[in-house]
Amino acid sequence: MITAIFEYEFLRNTFITGLLIGIIAPLLGTFLVVRRLSLIADALSHVTLAGIAASLFLSKKTLLFSGLNPLFMGMGFSVFGSILIERLRTVYSHYQELAIPIILSGGIGVGVIFISLADGFNTELLNYLFGSVSAVTRTDLWVIAAISVVVIVVVFLLYKELFLLSFDEEHAKAAGIPSKFIHFVFIIMIALVIAASIRIVGILLVSALMSLPVAAGMRVANGFKKTIFISILFGETAVVGGLVSAYYLDLAPGGTIVIISILILLGAIIYKRIYHQIQLKFH
Repeated sequence: MITAIFEYEFLRNTFITGLLIGIIAPLLGTFLVVRRLSLIADALSHVTLAGIAASLFLSKKTLLFSGLNPLFMGMGFSVFGSILIERLRTVYSHYQELAIPIILSGGIGVGVIFISLADGFNTELLNYLFGSVSAVTRTDLWVIAAISVVVIVVVFLLYKELFLLSFDEEHAKAAGIPSKFIHFVFIIMIALVIAASIRIVGILLVSALMSLPVAAGMRVANGFKKTIFISILFGETAVVGGLVSAYYLDLAPGGTIVIISILILLGAIIYKRIYHQIQLKFH
């Protein structure tokens, strides 16, 4: 595959994109899991599906949208969905988690309508659902690279604020941290990362890349920063292993990436159990 990466541009695009997603998805996923909001990724991925389906439908019906990359409208829908989630979390202040299934249901509903209007599934839409090794264009790569830079810079600059809000929101508010603004920035980043990850992992599986490496990292690490680092390491391992497996087995990369993520998680759970038993034996 290494020879093929240097020979074919689409494989280079896919591999570089995968490496970037392997960093930013677990990076934000760590904060998301700690805040017990991991299902937001599922909701926004289905909203992104609605945007992509709408773009594919409009490209068939009007010349204005014929040359538009569906990823852009998917991102627009995802960002809009993230804003709605934050708004609904304010409306249902005592039942904030209710915002997630509301937006998830709406995303599925709108997506199904546009898929029906576009006369059902086609190959391009299936690539978005399950990911594709060959579907990543140079434009996708540059967009995802830009999103990756923004996410890494924002997390670096707002790390202390995000950390406090994740573990003790009341203390963070008392300390004068603008929680609403930080929440808004954070969920916009989540929306962009989910939309960006869809090309590789697919709409139906993108949330797994934001939660499974983090779940494995939490079993192994003994601190928050270590959890982030190990989660990214596991995420990169899953993405690279999944892309290589998908290339040689001619499979959708989303499935292979998720299966490897699950195997890593099982390995982390077994490691932690064995480590705990050894500690008990010698103490």
